[in-house]
Amino acid sequence: MRKSRVLVGAICALAIVSAASAGGSATPGVTSKQILIGGTTPLSGPASAYASVAKGADAYFKYVNAHGGVFGRSIKYKYEDDAYDPSQTIQKTRDLVQNDKVFAIYNTLGTEQNLAVRSYLNQLKVPQLLVASGASTWGSDHKKYPWTIGYQPRYWGEAAIYGHYIAKTRPKARIGILYQNDDYGKELIAGFQHALGKKAKLIVSKQGYDITDTDVKSQIARLKAKRVNTLMVFATPKFAIQSYSSARVLGWRPLVFVNAVSSATNTMTIASLASSKLQTEGSVSIAFLKDPLDPQWKKDKAVALFRTILKKYNGGQGLSDVYNVYGMASAYTLVDALRHAGKNLTRAGVMKAITHLNERNNPFVLPGIVVRTTSADHFPIAQVRLERYHKGRWVYFGPLNRVG
Repeated sequence: MRKSRVLVGAICALAIVSAASAGGSATPGVTSKQILIGGTTPLSGPASAYASVAKGADAYFKYVNAHGGVFGRSIKYKYEDDAYDPSQTIQKTRDLVQNDKVFAIYNTLGTEQNLAVRSYLNQLKVPQLLVASGASTWGSDHKKYPWTIGYQPRYWGEAAIYGHYIAKTRPKARIGILYQNDDYGKELIAGFQHALGKKAKLIVSKQGYDITDTDVKSQIARLKAKRVNTLMVFATPKFAIQSYSSARVLGWRPLVFVNAVSSATNTMTIASLASSKLQTEGSVSIAFLKDPLDPQWKKDKAVALFRTILKKYNGGQGLSDVYNVYGMASAYTLVDALRHAGKNLTRAGVMKAITHLNERNNPFVLPGIVVRTTSADHFPIAQVRLERYHKGRWVYFGPLNRVG
């Protein structure tokens, strides 16, 4: 009898150890039915125009779930409002990892916000996927931070395209720069100056603003006083719109180059209303996404799908919002990576998949753009087109440009 009790006790102890071992080795956020991912985004605050970056992605995941999910698993995307405040990003990311036990942090928006949590996530080997920021560090520092990868074209390369274009077409430019005074704005300046080379002396003024500033009226006034005729707007939507309206009040109409994060047609429409159609006419930017307001995509299958998804899974909101397109493009790439990671989903597996992309069929990016990564190249989108704002819409010009 005693031997039987000892044997039963041993079996129970082994079962407990086995269960604990199995629980310890299980991938957080992954069950047979669900993949839980999380992230932060500015649903409120000075960058709330970007809220649809998360909402568009969420709507696409719901569409995927309705069509079988990924190997029978639905994707649950829990995104928290950080109000574009890095301190809130830290707190809410920790909650997502430690309390919600998400599989990965995905699509967190903002350079400073992602920098604030990168070391923490990499120490825990939690994937920081498709960061919604164009800072070069997400790709160039992948050896130091192997669990982090960005998505959109990098700021340095975008600004370099503007620099090369101005050096070639506007040799007598008097260049002024309005920039957000953080890593995001400073990287754009660095790439721009590098591309200008010896012609960097054409820059006659740089005016920074803080994200907590009420407006940029004084910065715009100082740029005008320097007789700037070529204005670089390296700013988020709120301040980009203000740059147009403030210039209009001063009776000043420079040629504006507006960075991609603020050049969505819906943002430019607001800028035109806040200033005038003449004020925004001729502005230059880059594009890598299909614009749902562009007549050339009226019969495009991807744009039709975009509208169908938003109507069914987002209450029909944001049908003209390019940031929703960005969210869907990013979500498409994540789903692609999850599928390539296989049925036995692990964090290491998804990192291998997302650093070996060769996506030639992402329906939401411009034709010819390939979403590609390798073990040495961690910049998924590295092709763009120049575009000019004309009569209330963007018009592409020139070939696809490589974002260096």
